[in-house]
Amino acid sequence: MSAATAAKAPRALSSMRGWRSPPRIRQPLRKDEERLPIPHVDLVVGQTHHSRVGDHYHNTLADDLLYMTYTHELGERKPPRQIRLRFDPDDPYVVHRKNLPVGGDHRQLAQLPPAMTPDNVVRLERIVLHSMQKEAVNNRSSLLGVIEAFRAISGKNDAGGGRAKGSGVQIVHAKKNVGGWARAGIPTGVVVDIEGAPMYDFVSTLVEFVLPRLREFNGITLPAPSASTQSPSSIAGVVSFGLPPDAMALFPQIEVNMDMYPKMYGMHVQFITNAVGLGAQKRAQALLSGFQIPFARK
Repeated sequence: MSAATAAKAPRALSSMRGWRSPPRIRQPLRKDEERLPIPHVDLVVGQTHHSRVGDHYHNTLADDLLYMTYTHELGERKPPRQIRLRFDPDDPYVVHRKNLPVGGDHRQLAQLPPAMTPDNVVRLERIVLHSMQKEAVNNRSSLLGVIEAFRAISGKNDAGGGRAKGSGVQIVHAKKNVGGWARAGIPTGVVVDIEGAPMYDFVSTLVEFVLPRLREFNGITLPAPSASTQSPSSIAGVVSFGLPPDAMALFPQIEVNMDMYPKMYGMHVQFITNAVGLGAQKRAQALLSGFQIPFARK
């Protein structure tokens, strides 16, 4: 190979790589209140790993629940009866009168669940954590501890990173005067909704770290066998229970730095599912049993 050919070889190799200089950003990045740059596009950090509990539901638990809760129906369902109102809605003399249906809310208590198909198998939609602090009526700063604790447990932060679309931990205000100690508009507690992958992570933490180490917890109390199946609670696919303040100290997010919180707080946990109609609560309990959440009779 001649000297001229050898001199041209590196240049040809660089042209084959297709390298080019990075584009220049003509418009400088805007900065927020803390003098940090704000990117031109919305950067949302999604799920970085598969949820073990979520995969367990989609791969195993959903099929088992379909088999356990399936009810075969012969023929087509009868069309629902039309709701008959007490007064004629077209009558101008009763336009502003409260027009309740005949029979009240008993029709909803007898509502049949939708036909069971692989698309409407009972599933967990969201988890709601709620904690009421009576001390917040006189001192609003007493809510700071429970707000930080809920942020650590749920991983939810209002506008986290400046780009998050979640609502984060919300402050609950009293709607009316209660017993002379609560007035309308006064903050009384906090609430947070957990959805998506963090919802399954919370279930995993609750089952593996909190409930096994919680003293005097035999399981979520089930209604008595003689309880009515047409009560408002039985037709709603919601399972709720309370956790004492000792349970909050068992969460790994709290246990790693307990000195950060002035005290531990009790909470109410509500598992909200898509189950509706007769037997909805039983289907929701079967779902949580598949997540290894214990239940017990009185």
